[in-house]
Amino acid sequence: MPPVLLLPCPGHILWFRSVTGRTTEWAQAHFFVGRLKWAPDRLRLGSLRLQLEKIREAAERVARSEGLEVVDVEWKIGKQRFLRVYIDRVPDQTGSSASGESNGETPSPYPKISHADCERVSKQLSVILDVEELVPGPGYTLEVSSPGMDRALKKGSDYVRFTGRAAKIWTEEPVQDLKFFEGRLAGVVDDNVRLELKGKTPRMVEVPLALIRKAHLVVEF
Repeated sequence: MPPVLLLPCPGHILWFRSVTGRTTEWAQAHFFVGRLKWAPDRLRLGSLRLQLEKIREAAERVARSEGLEVVDVEWKIGKQRFLRVYIDRVPDQTGSSASGESNGETPSPYPKISHADCERVSKQLSVILDVEELVPGPGYTLEVSSPGMDRALKKGSDYVRFTGRAAKIWTEEPVQDLKFFEGRLAGVVDDNVRLELKGKTPRMVEVPLALIRKAHLVVEF
């Protein structure tokens, strides 16, 4: 099995999978990402897109076995090839949390992802990707991390989970003559995301889930 190295990085949890037989160089950057030397990438992007669903399925199998869920899977090709898998905890319906019980605070139903969570998923997933040859071609970097404060919103349950948080939403078609919305999430009703728009006169809009092209939370301080 290829070695797995834990790299420190502010704000995210990053796991780096080196490739056996290739030289590893380190360069300090915002996320302290390791760089690998490899042959020029001749793999067509379209051919890997056909594998992304299988990669997601493999990641979801591993995540479920650890009581986690996959938020998103990304494939990026530039000077390096990156496979990024974002994971999160499944909401704890019992409300139990080790951290909450220890300090007397009300436990959160959404415990945070830990380094150990990313380690377990990274190790197991890297083996599956190699054995099933789901990422053909030259070397690549596998990153397994938490979704971050500006996490993507992918499912209807995400909009319910983050009710009260600020978000940005882009739609495939105009909704009330708009294709971009920014406001505060107010739940989901009949497959429509309710959003309180910002402005001098706040108003509520309902955006059909089926028309949402992209959405993510907005970081507030």
